Amino acid sequence: MDFGFGSADEEFRQEARDWLARHLVGGYAELAGRGGPGSEHEGAAERRAWERELGAGGWIGLGWDRAEEAYGNRTATLTQQVVWAEEYARAGAPGRVGHIGENLLAPTLIAHGDEAQQKRFLPGIARGEELWCQGYSEPGAGSDLAGLRTVAVRDGDDYRISGQKVWTSSARAADWCFVLARTDPGERRHRGLSFLLVPMDQPGRIEVRPIRQMSGTSEFHEVFFDGAVARGGHVVGGEGAGWRVAMGLLARERGVSTLVQQIGFAGELATVVGEAVAGGAVADPVLREQLIRQWAELRVMRWNALRTLGAEADDGAPSVAKLLWGGWHQRLGELAMRVRGAAAGLGPGDWSVWAPYELDAAQRMFLFTRADTIYGGSDEIQRNIIAERVLGLPRGER
Repeated sequence: MDFGFGSADEEFRQEARDWLARHLVGGYAELAGRGGPGSEHEGAAERRAWERELGAGGWIGLGWDRAEEAYGNRTATLTQQVVWAEEYARAGAPGRVGHIGENLLAPTLIAHGDEAQQKRFLPGIARGEELWCQGYSEPGAGSDLAGLRTVAVRDGDDYRISGQKVWTSSARAADWCFVLARTDPGERRHRGLSFLLVPMDQPGRIEVRPIRQMSGTSEFHEVFFDGAVARGGHVVGGEGAGWRVAMGLLARERGVSTLVQQIGFAGELATVVGEAVAGGAVADPVLREQLIRQWAELRVMRWNALRTLGAEADDGAPSVAKLLWGGWHQRLGELAMRVRGAAAGLGPGDWSVWAPYELDAAQRMFLFTRADTIYGGSDEIQRNIIAERVLGLPRGER
């Protein structure tokens, strides 16, 4: 596509830049660079307040249809959404806590939800007041989502949910969870599933346990449902339509949100390059070639994301994007450690005295990125999707 910024985009850029300059002050300014992958625990309360600040300014849900008149936030073209993402990153604004609600659930409700569901949930997301988590993966059914065993049984006008979800991002902070569960026990695989909206504040019925990672942080959680209640009116798309709705949601993990992620990647790469120059590691021709390759691959990812903006639906586009960024980010973590050499094994603390184990940002990135090619659908699953749905190759044995 012919992607460029016009005069209206530049006016929008100045508006975004001015707003960020006025509001990203005081305690919010101290959150710069915090809250990204591997550090999502940092400044959690302050970042939640920042989410409400963004909502009050109308900056949540720029890409939603019919947003301004219905939900109180502004609308923006695709190019203006990219402009906002660029200015947000350039200002050093903190990592968002409302990504799952804004970029995954909200577009899904607009596409598949009924009017009552849209009126109930979209304004709270737009104001930054209600946070969401995603109840998909289960023990033994991570990338093989159709093999899930969580069940939802009718109980009058409601559903009672029992089962376990795992690798649930930000579950402790979430107010709501969208849960994929089996509502027809007589069906198998992707049939008989439903997409339910479940309040997390159900003591005794929902238990959240943090999963401590080797980086020392706990962005992911196990979630146990023991008769948790979901209202009958909170089934998106109707009972039995869960697979269609869930796949529609996953297809939205591309485009502008991918570009936002890449802006963060660019900042991490710049830090690694800076360390290589300052420490002299850039003199190594092999390492220098690897740094250049990382830069070139990041540019390819950017143009691929821009190409998919506004394009016709492509079953393989999200899988291609995931393959590109997962491997790239993992290699960047490895490169960050090679730049440091033997010093990569030392933490930032005072090693003359005993102290708790600590990691700096680069070390956390290295450890966290070991999971990049697994979570969100492993590389093997993404290649299967491309092979079967795009290239039309025979399905492999399950």
